[in-house]
Amino acid sequence: MSDTADSAPQGIPAATVVIFRNGPDDGPAEILMTIRSREMVFAGGMAVFPGGRVDPADFDLGASIGGPLEPDEAAHQIAVVRETLEETGLVIGLSGDIDADKARAARRYLTQTGELAPVLDHFGWELDLGQLTPFARWFPKNERIPRVYDTRFYLADLGTGAVDIAEDGSENTHLFWTSAQGALDMAERGDIKVIFPTRRNLERLAQFSTFEQAKAQADAIPVRTITPFMGEREGKTWLEIGAEHGYPVTGEPLDTVARG
Repeated sequence: MSDTADSAPQGIPAATVVIFRNGPDDGPAEILMTIRSREMVFAGGMAVFPGGRVDPADFDLGASIGGPLEPDEAAHQIAVVRETLEETGLVIGLSGDIDADKARAARRYLTQTGELAPVLDHFGWELDLGQLTPFARWFPKNERIPRVYDTRFYLADLGTGAVDIAEDGSENTHLFWTSAQGALDMAERGDIKVIFPTRRNLERLAQFSTFEQAKAQADAIPVRTITPFMGEREGKTWLEIGAEHGYPVTGEPLDTVARG
């Protein structure tokens, strides 16, 4: 995954995942979204994808596993695996003897340990990070924002729709499945609120009816850090992104942008 040379200001490393499942009646694939608790400092009350910041233990595990991934990239993918289990109860990016009962037990164990490595040891599971596809990286680099997240986005596929999810009740208050276009329609009606990166990612995802189509585009377009910038269109200030990242909509009037 590529990066930029400019490292100031320093972003908080974070990772999030777009989890697909088969849509009903051969319709478009659905993706999992969560409503963040209004008490959360970042994006409180907003609809987002599961994920969170990369913890020190994720970096430790990423440095210890070896393999084709750079330790920093492995740490971000490990964070996605851990956060998904913690926030939703779903097991992704892991292999072994896994079923619904073990997933529930692993989630409880993770809440006790706070780290993924003990969970792997306890249940005899292994990381299978090949299940994750790098999709995007967003880093606003705004010195006026006290908490700036440098967030890597991934794709993952559950295939079947027969999965159990449950909100954690602390970081998120509601989990729901919807198509990407369905989420955009909900935002348009005011049923949910989405911040600028989430809206742009939903618009990108809405181009595809299957996980395989989304993955093919993600594999074809190298991930480059997206840093929104101010532009002007027809005398109005817009928040913009570059045209090279695979997004069908590359800007929005600044006065309509929802921020976290």
